[in-house]
Amino acid sequence: MKPEIFYKHPKTLLNKGTGFLTDYTHSLNPYTGCSFGCSYCYVRQMPVSLFHEKEWGTWVHIKEGAASLLRKELPRAKAKGKVTIFMSSSTDPYQPIEFSANVTRSLLEVMIEHPPDFLFVQTRSPLVRRDIDLLLLMKDRVRVSMTVETDLEDIRKAFTPDAPPLSARFKTLELLAEAGVPTQATIAPLLPSSEQFAHKLRPLVQRVCIDDYFMGDGSGGKRTKKLGISSLYEKLGLREWYDPAAYRIVYDRLKSVFPEEQLFLSQEGFTPS
Repeated sequence: MKPEIFYKHPKTLLNKGTGFLTDYTHSLNPYTGCSFGCSYCYVRQMPVSLFHEKEWGTWVHIKEGAASLLRKELPRAKAKGKVTIFMSSSTDPYQPIEFSANVTRSLLEVMIEHPPDFLFVQTRSPLVRRDIDLLLLMKDRVRVSMTVETDLEDIRKAFTPDAPPLSARFKTLELLAEAGVPTQATIAPLLPSSEQFAHKLRPLVQRVCIDDYFMGDGSGGKRTKKLGISSLYEKLGLREWYDPAAYRIVYDRLKSVFPEEQLFLSQEGFTPS
């Protein structure tokens, strides 16, 4: 089902980095809402979702005039000191509608004009490959973090049926690496995966971040618990994966093929470094 598309004219675009994002001066969301509608998304328990009349995943607000607004805000922010931006904290910056709306691309173009000290792009969308030309212009001031929660497509479909297929995400990691864009694979939230997952990632990235519901939903797993995600694990016969210690399974597998200095847990994997 296609999401309903709305338009809004925000008064501000750069928000102060707080909570999980305290290492950043600002967060930036090109859209409000998210058409991927992942079952486990912590944003479902945030006001932007709770107070919206429509179900999370069924709507997206396009922020009109975003580039013009950023062109005013970014130089002002830079005049006050270092600027580090996390894009995005409560939506994916590469919504399917981005293919035609070009909001995120227009923001990247502004950042080429007024470079922040660091930009972290968090996405699960292969569409990010479209902007390799702009990302390369930012050199080491940017990192693309591609979400790959698992390497098992049947698991992906069970938890995130409307998200991009894993094969397209792996291919995007390959293309980003070949182009020379600083990139990491982000296993977040950690879902059940195979023993081969680490070997599939090894040729594609030099950094891997693992995060789960208990470390990374901003409430020690309480937001996720309210979503009733545990029942899906039980239905699939994978209850042991819904556990604070489950990340060790994947971490140990990764450690067998990656140097430990290339592995990061939760917040440390999202820092501007």
